[in-house]
Amino acid sequence: MDFLRWLFEAQVPVGSSSLLVREVVGNVFGLLSALGGMRRKVWAWPVGIIGNALLLTVFLGSLFGDADSATLLGQAGRQIMFIAVSVYGWRRWQQSRNDGGTAVTPQWASGKERLGLVAALLIGTVALTPVFARLGSYEPVWADAWTFVGSLLATYGMAKGWVEFWLIWVAVDIVGVPLLFSAGYYATAFMYVFYGIFTLIGFFVWAKAKKDEKPEVETVMPDPRVMR
Repeated sequence: MDFLRWLFEAQVPVGSSSLLVREVVGNVFGLLSALGGMRRKVWAWPVGIIGNALLLTVFLGSLFGDADSATLLGQAGRQIMFIAVSVYGWRRWQQSRNDGGTAVTPQWASGKERLGLVAALLIGTVALTPVFARLGSYEPVWADAWTFVGSLLATYGMAKGWVEFWLIWVAVDIVGVPLLFSAGYYATAFMYVFYGIFTLIGFFVWAKAKKDEKPEVETVMPDPRVMR
């Protein structure tokens, strides 16, 4: 109990301001999850869930006693979404691993699936922006909506094993980093800068894994009638 109280109240002084310890710890867990995801390890999912739970308390600052923290509903909502989709991804990768081989085999999304991802990102952002604005999310609200929808699609793409999910993360980071800096979430913003570089590396790692994948060869027993 004392540890939880310390975790929720502890801060790290940085210049004239300070960072919440749980924001730093949550992002460390997020980084470990990303590393596991690049290596296609099943443990990436539960580790990520722990980080999401911590960051949820950070972005709902007003509900957890952080009166000076801006409330980012998109960022908070995506942590809940991360947890839900991560359970799906965890089960999917676990089943794939049980069937033999690695947790997931990278694959390129089809043209139709790519078009669906782009359309979902744009339409979802437009649809959620007025909702987040009414709920009092931090300005610019469209950026908060963009990071929420993009994060949902990226996490779903990771669960499906699509190589393109790394590029969706890049699009999320491009918008999310300036938003987080302006809102005062410096630890998460700096982590997003690192994520941006990391996601590009992850894209090429998964693309290479897909390229190096050996095609399955079906072995068929010879027809004895042909042998006569």
